[in-house]
Amino acid sequence: MREGGDGEERNPPPGAVGWFPCRPRRHFLAARPCSSAARLRASSCSAMDGIVTDVAVGVKRGSDELLSGSVLNSPNSNMSSMVVTANGNDNKKFKGDDKMDGAPSRVLHIRKLPGEVTETEVIALGLPFGKVTNILMLKGKNQAFLELATEEAAITMVNYYSAVTPHLRNQPIYIQYSNHKELKTDNTLNQRAQAVLQAVTAVQATNAPISGTTVSESAVTPAQSPVLRIIIDNMYYPVTLDVLHQIFSKFGAVLKIITFTKNNQFQALLQYGDPVNAQQAKLALDGQNIYNACCTLRIDFSKLVNLNVKYNNDKSRDYTRPDLPSGDGQPALDPAIAAAFAKETSLLAVPGALSPLAIPNAAAAAAAAAAGRVGMPGVSAGGNTVLLVSNLNEEMVTPQSLFTLFGVYGDVQRVKILYNKKDSALIQMADGNQSQLAMSHLNGQKMYGKIIRVTLSKHQTVQLPREGLDDQGLTKDFGNSPLHRFKKPGSKNFQNIFPPSATLHLSNIPPSVAEEDLRTLFANTGGTVKAFKFFQDHKMALLQMSTVEEAIQALIDLHNYNLGENHHLRVSFSKSTI
Repeated sequence: MREGGDGEERNPPPGAVGWFPCRPRRHFLAARPCSSAARLRASSCSAMDGIVTDVAVGVKRGSDELLSGSVLNSPNSNMSSMVVTANGNDNKKFKGDDKMDGAPSRVLHIRKLPGEVTETEVIALGLPFGKVTNILMLKGKNQAFLELATEEAAITMVNYYSAVTPHLRNQPIYIQYSNHKELKTDNTLNQRAQAVLQAVTAVQATNAPISGTTVSESAVTPAQSPVLRIIIDNMYYPVTLDVLHQIFSKFGAVLKIITFTKNNQFQALLQYGDPVNAQQAKLALDGQNIYNACCTLRIDFSKLVNLNVKYNNDKSRDYTRPDLPSGDGQPALDPAIAAAFAKETSLLAVPGALSPLAIPNAAAAAAAAAAGRVGMPGVSAGGNTVLLVSNLNEEMVTPQSLFTLFGVYGDVQRVKILYNKKDSALIQMADGNQSQLAMSHLNGQKMYGKIIRVTLSKHQTVQLPREGLDDQGLTKDFGNSPLHRFKKPGSKNFQNIFPPSATLHLSNIPPSVAEEDLRTLFANTGGTVKAFKFFQDHKMALLQMSTVEEAIQALIDLHNYNLGENHHLRVSFSKSTI
């Protein structure tokens, strides 16, 4: 570290991010007369606490904090007054000490901002960590002050950006605690920043990751949002949260991801720390295929500027909060895994265009499995074929019901319900690709009234019971089942793999079966048939149940149902709606 002007080595203040030493000034700023307007505002001081309510106060903290039209209240400050005009010009009166207190504060000082940076981009830095309650831009000084709702949020933000250098418009910036505990701005002198802050707060107040909320002109325009909305078309292979993180991290620090299914399509919301990174990712990745000739990325800007992630699991993740629980009664992430998440966000690759071979071999297991299917070099197509399914309804579940449901996503070879833990089962698929596909689509779905959990098992095969041993029918071998959907190479079934949905696709319907017959048949599974539509040839139809859970139940009960005339009904999930 280079030496300061006094010949002594300068150490960074505690809590400083991206700190660099400044030569200390040997004099205070010369006092100048206040304008009449400033003197009028100064007259509104409180006699009880001596705090000026509408006059800007600044303090040196590693670098000069020069504020326009604001008040910073600090219990640590001995300063009497400082007046600064709205544009940050040197119309000042200053008294005070030059101490640098590293105590945490909910007010953060941001320096070295690019000249063209907007209020929205600065606010977006703080949004992943909590509510932003105030902002003051000093564009002439390339600085800003950001106030968060809580000190805890500010500490989290500083700690995060200590590990991951923050960038705005491809330029590193510097964040540290302010000496002051509160930021008060004169709204008449800070109107634009306040308008943006209010608009962002209004969007935040919806508190929903998926929203069609329209905000006013002063709100974030889509091109400025750090949040991308991603749709995966032609999803022939599973695309997981970890795959998305691997791809999009090439363009900047990914802070949060939420995945979901909407309109029978896999979608995701992904938040960067910097809107410019979102812009770069969109330009480079929109229209690209993750794997050869499939899994096409459709990317647009979200109207949201912050995602509210409550759980870290396979459907959502907040990389700034590795301590979040996994939800649904599951324990929080293992500390080692949590630490890996935090470390992962700091390992950013050089931006580059995506090709179908862009995912490294070290990507998530789903990526590796799917990659093996399309012949990526160095990646085995084998993978783990055995799944562990837990939180099953032990009163209702059978090997046959698991075979039917998981058979939608692959050819189930063996099923074993655990003898001493009948709410759990092992399911062996034909290959690792199919186990990944089943896991990505069925984990978190409801089966017999319970949300099931699907993970990869440590077992490589499902052992059959020894000959002559009665295991009460808990283990079944389906290796030679005629009901496997994917035995024929190039089968059309490979092109019709969709997430569970309320709409079912029915096929192999005999001519004698009418709509009313099918409505009655599916209603008898315990659900409500909301809509029905025959295809033109009447051999196929779409049938919509009231919920996804009801559709899952109907598929389990009626796939391969004998409709007569040597016709066994084929049931699968549809991406269409009626």
